[in-house]
Amino acid sequence: MTTHQLQTIIDLIRYGASRFNAAGLTFGHSYDNALDEATQLTLHALHLPHDLSPVYAQARVTEAEKEDVLGLFIRRIEERVPAAYLCGEAWFAGLCFKSDQRALVPRSPIAELIESGFEPWLAGRDVRRALDLCTGSGCIAIAMAHWNPDWHVDGVDLSDDALALAAENERRLDVHNVRFLRSDLFATLQGEHYDLIVTNPPYVTNDETDALPREYSYEPEMGLRAGDDGLDLVLKILRDAPLHLSEDGVLVCEVGEAERALSRLLPELPLMWVEFKVGQMGVFVVERHDLVTHNARIAALAAEREGGPAAPAPVIAAVAASAAAGPAVEARDDLATDGDPGSLF
Repeated sequence: MTTHQLQTIIDLIRYGASRFNAAGLTFGHSYDNALDEATQLTLHALHLPHDLSPVYAQARVTEAEKEDVLGLFIRRIEERVPAAYLCGEAWFAGLCFKSDQRALVPRSPIAELIESGFEPWLAGRDVRRALDLCTGSGCIAIAMAHWNPDWHVDGVDLSDDALALAAENERRLDVHNVRFLRSDLFATLQGEHYDLIVTNPPYVTNDETDALPREYSYEPEMGLRAGDDGLDLVLKILRDAPLHLSEDGVLVCEVGEAERALSRLLPELPLMWVEFKVGQMGVFVVERHDLVTHNARIAALAAEREGGPAAPAPVIAAVAASAAAGPAVEARDDLATDGDPGSLF
C-alpha cells in the first residue's frame, strides 16, 4: 500500500485511525478508540506534546518522521501491542506515567475520584493516611499523593517488577509523600491504619481472562485473573480492610464487571456504587462500620475460596480491638507534609 500522499500530521492521524479500524484492533488501554490511539502514536513519534494545538494539524512531516510514525502503526496492527507500551507512557489523573509490561496500563475510573477529592464519598472527613492496595505502576498512589500533598500515602503490591516501576514513577513525578511496600494484600501491614483505602485489584474471571484479546496478553496476568467469578481477592480485601481502617474509614474498590457477582453474593452489604461522568463502572464505596457488621459472612465466603473453615469470631474480636485502639501509627517524619490529555482532534 502506497503512503506517499501522507504529508501532514492530520494525514497520518487519519490514516492510522482508518488502518486500526480496518484491522479490528481492541482499544481499552488508556484510550477507547482508533482516532485517539493514532493521535497518541503520531505525536509520540514526532516528539510533540500530547496537547498540541490543532493549529499544527496541517504541519508537514519529513520522510524520516513519516517512517517513524508508520513503524509504530505497523507494530500496533501486526503485534497488537497496546499503544501505551509502544509509547512507554500513559496519562492518569492528569499525570504522565511511565508504562511498560511490568504492570497494567493505567486506566482506572478511580482517576475521576482522585481529581474530585473523593467527594462526596469522604463527606469532608479528614484524611491523614491513605493506602493504594495492588498499586501496580503506582498510578493511584502517586496521583493521590500529588493531588493531596498533606496526605501520607502507601502503595502496596506483591510484584517486585511492579514496585520497581512504581518507584520509577515516583521519581519521574517528583512526589515525596508516598512510599511503596511489598505485601500480599494486607499481609505485611500489621499495625498500619488508614483513613482511606483505595484498591483496583484483579477482578477478571478465569473465562474472561482466557478469552481476552491479544492486546491484554502483554500485561501481567496476575493483575487480571481473579477466579471463577472475579472475586477471589476482593473478598479477602473486604474481610481484612476493617483491621486497617480508622474508625470512620472508607474503602473504595473497583470490581468492574464482577459488580453483578458481588451484589448477588453479598446483597446485605450496603455498597455505594459510584456514578461517574459516563455512568457506573464497577467501583463501590463502603464504610468501615458496615464491613465490621458483615464481617462474619464475608469471612465465611473468603474461607470457602481458601479451602479452610472460617473463623469469624477472632476476626470480629480483632476488629473491635482495633476500633477501640484507634489509629496507632504516627505520621512518618521522613515524608513531606507539604488532567488527563484529550485528543488533538
